[in-house]
Amino acid sequence: MSIYIENRDMLDHMLNACSTEQIEEFVPQKRGFRIHGHSTTIRLERAFWNVLEFMADNRNVTLPELIETIHDQCLVANEKNLASCLRVICLKYINIYTD
Repeated sequence: MSIYIENRDMLDHMLNACSTEQIEEFVPQKRGFRIHGHSTTIRLERAFWNVLEFMADNRNVTLPELIETIHDQCLVANEKNLASCLRVICLKYINIYTD
């Protein structure tokens, strides 16, 4: 299937093409994890959870293990904002490792 875009920029096209299923990607979702024995809740949009699940699968680790690894290595520079670290890691992963 081809998509014809007439005099629109890419963002305008993406926003106009959103279906009900795609809109769900924008809805924040809370998930609870234990990081080094401490319970924590992380709130991210579904799109970011999808990328994190994909990353965990590619590394052959569970999602909690991946999040603990990111927690341990990313928070030093980011003032303990784990959700922000996870979003940035997802964007970097998409930009570097996907076509």
